[in-house]
Amino acid sequence: MSGAPIAWLGRPVLFAGLEHTERLDHRSHLVVHGRLPTMSAEDLADLAENVNLRGRGGAGFPFARKLRAVVKAAARRRSRPVVVVNGTEGEPSCLKDAALLLRTPHLVLDGALLAADALDAEQVVLGVTRADTEQSLRRALTERRSTRLPVSVARLPERFVSGEGSALARGITSGIALPRGGGVRTSDSGVGGMPTLLSNAETYAQLAVAARLGALPYREVGTPSEPGTVLLTLAGSQVVETPSGVPLGELLAMFGLDIGQGVLVGGYHGKWLTPEAAAMAEVSRQSFQSLGGALGAGAILPLPHTTCPLGEVLRVARWLADETAGQCGPCYLGLPALVKALEEVVRGGGRAALDVVETRMRAVIGRGACSHPDAASRFVASALEVFDEDLQLHSYQYGCGRSVQDVLPMPVMESAGSIVVDWTLCEAHGLCTSVLPEVISLEADGFPAAGVMPVPPQLLQQAARAVDRCPALALRIQ
Repeated sequence: MSGAPIAWLGRPVLFAGLEHTERLDHRSHLVVHGRLPTMSAEDLADLAENVNLRGRGGAGFPFARKLRAVVKAAARRRSRPVVVVNGTEGEPSCLKDAALLLRTPHLVLDGALLAADALDAEQVVLGVTRADTEQSLRRALTERRSTRLPVSVARLPERFVSGEGSALARGITSGIALPRGGGVRTSDSGVGGMPTLLSNAETYAQLAVAARLGALPYREVGTPSEPGTVLLTLAGSQVVETPSGVPLGELLAMFGLDIGQGVLVGGYHGKWLTPEAAAMAEVSRQSFQSLGGALGAGAILPLPHTTCPLGEVLRVARWLADETAGQCGPCYLGLPALVKALEEVVRGGGRAALDVVETRMRAVIGRGACSHPDAASRFVASALEVFDEDLQLHSYQYGCGRSVQDVLPMPVMESAGSIVVDWTLCEAHGLCTSVLPEVISLEADGFPAAGVMPVPPQLLQQAARAVDRCPALALRIQ
C-alpha cells in the first residue's frame, strides 16, 4: 500500500477499521460502518448544518449552503445535477485525501452516493490526479459490483491548478483542467454546464460518518462550534485524524515535531503562525483564524531552527509561480515578478527590494481568474511578517547564515527524458518555446516542430516549467 503513514488520537472515526489492516474492502467497510441510510436533500442539509460541516479542501465553505444552492439551481433549470468528489490534492504538503482514497475509499463513495441520491443526481464523478488513487477507486467500484447511478473516475493532470473547482469541472467535461473565471459557481454551472455539487474527499467521508451516527453522537468529540474530527498532514509526511480543539503544540510533540521558527498552517495557500501563536493555537478553523492563520486543507508544516526561513519561502514561491495556469496576467506575469523581487530581498536588496515585493503583491491581489495569485501573495506576505528578524538579516546584512534544507516538501522531479506534445490538446499558444527555446521550436503555423523532443539533463527544470506553463496542458515529460 503506497501513501503516507496514518495515525489517530483517541478513537478513529474516518480511519475506523484500519487498526489492523491497510485498506478496507467493501465487505470490511460494511462490517465496520454498517449500511448507509437514505436521506432527503433537506434532511441532509439540516444534518450538515447541525454538525457545522464545512468543505475540507481549503475554502471551508458550509456544505449545507452549497447543497441547497445546487437544489435551487437544479429546480430553476429543471435539470438533474452532478456530484463531484475532488480527490486531486495537488499540493505536495497535503496527503489526507489520498490517504482516504487509498485506505478507506468506500467511506468517500458513501458520502458522494448519499448526496447524489438526495439530489436525484444524474451521475457521480471522482476526480483524481494520481495513478494509485485512480486504481484504488476503480477497485472499490468493482468491489461494489453495481451502484444506484453511474459513477466514474476521471484522471486529470497532476498540477496544483487541477484542484480548483471550476478547473476540475472543466477538466471532467473537456479534459482541459483550467480555471474558468468569471465568477460562475459550479453549483450553478459545473460539469457539462449542469448544477454541480463539488467538494473534497474528506468532506464526503465526514458526511457519510455523520449520516450513520446522527448529529448528537457525531458532536461527542471536538469542540461545540467545530464538532467531530479533522484530518491533518504533518510535515508533509504523516496523516493524523484528531478531534478538533487539540492544542497544536501538543499534537506536534506527540509525533516528534517541534514548533521551531514558526508553523505554516493551511498549506501553501495558507499562512504562517509565529512560535508564540502556534503555542497558543488549537486545531480548529476558529483558533487558527484568531491567531492569523488558516486551517485550509489541513497541512501543518513546522519550520525547524536549522533552516533558512526566507530560503524555504522562496522555494515555495517559485513553485507557486510555476503552477500558474497561464490564463491571466496577475498569475502568469505577476507571480514570477513577485518571485524575482523576493530573490532580490533574500540577496540583500534592502528597502528598495522590499518596496518592490510589496508593489508586486498588491498588483496581483483580486485580479486573477482564480484565487491562486491572491493566495500565493498572502503566503509571501505572511512569511515576511512572521520571519521579520530573518528578513532584516537578509535585507540589510549578509543573510541569516543558515543553509536551505528543503524542509518544505516539493514534488519529486522526473528524470530527464523527452518532452512530448499531445496534438489533440495543443492550441499553438507558443508559451512553451519562450521557456524552453533550446528544445522547442515552432513551425510557421505556431505549432511545435516535433512531437517528441529530447531534454538534456541540465534543462530538466526548464522543461518542467514549460510543461506547467502550457495553458492547454498539451505537454508532458516522458
